[in-house]
Amino acid sequence: MNVPGGIPADWPLREASQTVECAPHRWHVQVIGQGATLLLLHGAGGATHSWRGLAPLLALHYRVVMLDLPGQGFSRPGRRDRFGLDAMAGDITALAIQQHWHPAAVIGHSAGGALALRLAEMMPLRAVIGINAALGQFDGLAGLLFPFLARALTVTPFVPSLFARLTGTTARVTSLLASTGSDIGPQGIEFYRRLVARPEHVEGTLAMMAQWRLDEFLERLLTIAVPTLLIAATGDRTVPPVVSSRAAGRLPGGVYRTLGGGHLVHEESPDAVAAQILPFLARHLAPH
Repeated sequence: MNVPGGIPADWPLREASQTVECAPHRWHVQVIGQGATLLLLHGAGGATHSWRGLAPLLALHYRVVMLDLPGQGFSRPGRRDRFGLDAMAGDITALAIQQHWHPAAVIGHSAGGALALRLAEMMPLRAVIGINAALGQFDGLAGLLFPFLARALTVTPFVPSLFARLTGTTARVTSLLASTGSDIGPQGIEFYRRLVARPEHVEGTLAMMAQWRLDEFLERLLTIAVPTLLIAATGDRTVPPVVSSRAAGRLPGGVYRTLGGGHLVHEESPDAVAAQILPFLARHLAPH
């Protein structure tokens, strides 16, 4: 374990950053706070920076562990065929075992919400929290074509570099983020611009999308008994609130809550999200 290079000096919580080697990947990890361990998982196209407002609030009560998913942010993939749900959950489990994290709860945003629930099948978790959790499939033609387009973009030489060059501008990133229903301000936009301008981050994100399959997992929601809080933002234009509502209804321990905001509500309103999360965690993580 060592302090990684290549991370901008003003990257959120950079002083907590570590590089951890755990096959097959080299992981960028941040750890803050003390107490029972919470594992935080960002969504596709994100990185640890997305927790910059919420993590310090949680760290007042818990030890908070954040990581960049393989190929995204500052994590380096060792194998590019392990970006799907099952493989990624397996590799995160191996990392947690190696680092002796013993998470009591996992909090995931968007695709990270699906990962959190998949980890509940692999770890003895006491709680799961999904924020605008992506627990559904794309509708219509997009559901049929998008994985194939993402796969084609991933394997075609130079496409990730070209995509990064064309989209890694402030104006384009601002437009992209606005389409999610969120307003995260100029600094938040700049962090995403830096990520999108990195071809390796784009390639990792596209590869994750191309390998993402949820059909069999969604059929098992009825068997996942861990207490689960699904928070949905009413203005989310990426994952409609009905997705969380339906999933909570299928989970034996599911609880559904709403609040205002867009897909990146944990970046827009970290205080409001913490106000939903902390009582739930206090209830389920209290000593027996």
